[in-house]
Amino acid sequence: MSRAVVLGGTGLIGCATARRLLAAGWEVTVIGRDSSRMPEDIALAGGRFVAADRGEPGRLAAALGGGADLVVDCLCFTAAHARDLLPLLDDVGSTVMISSKAVYVDAAGNHVNSAVAPVFDGPIRESQPTMAPREDVDYRTRDGYGANKVAAERVLLDSGHPVTVLRPSKVHGEGSAKPGEWVFVKRVADRREVLLLSRGGRGVDHPSAAGNIAALIETAAENRGRRVLNCADPDAPDALAISRTVAKHLGHRWEEVLLDDHAPAGLGLHPWDRIPGIRLDMTAAGRLGYRPAGDYATTVTAELDWLVSTDRLPAGFDHDFAPMLDYAAEDAYLAAR
Repeated sequence: MSRAVVLGGTGLIGCATARRLLAAGWEVTVIGRDSSRMPEDIALAGGRFVAADRGEPGRLAAALGGGADLVVDCLCFTAAHARDLLPLLDDVGSTVMISSKAVYVDAAGNHVNSAVAPVFDGPIRESQPTMAPREDVDYRTRDGYGANKVAAERVLLDSGHPVTVLRPSKVHGEGSAKPGEWVFVKRVADRREVLLLSRGGRGVDHPSAAGNIAALIETAAENRGRRVLNCADPDAPDALAISRTVAKHLGHRWEEVLLDDHAPAGLGLHPWDRIPGIRLDMTAAGRLGYRPAGDYATTVTAELDWLVSTDRLPAGFDHDFAPMLDYAAEDAYLAAR
């Protein structure tokens, strides 16, 4: 039986990966700080939880034990994190590091967290230039996140170990800490009869289902090598299509008001408001043999069902989306039409 160790295994991507590998017959060890976050279904399927902090290499080494066929690192944000991992990889068949599309820059050097939005010339390939690697800035800042990810990628890729770096886009799935779909789900829950969408709902920010990321992790594990791969859903729906997917799944209908550039600023905001849109090229993953678990509409349903059923949304959840849920401003605009 193949053995996998998932660092950050109780998070969104980690849980999806554990479920996928367990279903395929793997032995899976989930590494996390809080055992209460271990999903019951993963434990019942045979997943083993080990308490350890990402910053405790000794604890990670003990959890790894005699080695593993696969290590999946969902918590590698800096070069220091990557260097902590290196001594553990001699007894590991292959490693997958979760990076981000945030590393990419356009011709002007802008990235997705820049003050100026990037403009990419078509779907982004893995050969697209990236931010310069940096270790002197906090990875939790807008300018530091992508730069630190690049530094971590390079440490692992230059190590000589068979490491696959995955660069997902806008990750979605059950248990997400900040699911963009909430801006539409809450409107359904509040029985809003009208939906306003900025710029005609044409914005695109390529979604990446956690289940599709898990499928590519499994493919990478079956094809050892050193590489960088984009990871996104097979389709890249715009905001209008996403809103319709949510409404249809939840059995709700609303009037759509597709705002143009002359509409008041701040109306119709949503998490996919990027024009030109951002799309990832998935050709390289396809050549490796990757087959997605499903398209956006298929894979997002579990998250939607979770959002309408859970009574334990993350702290500050509504606050994060407040600018996109300004009902008073919407009602005033509609009354003045």
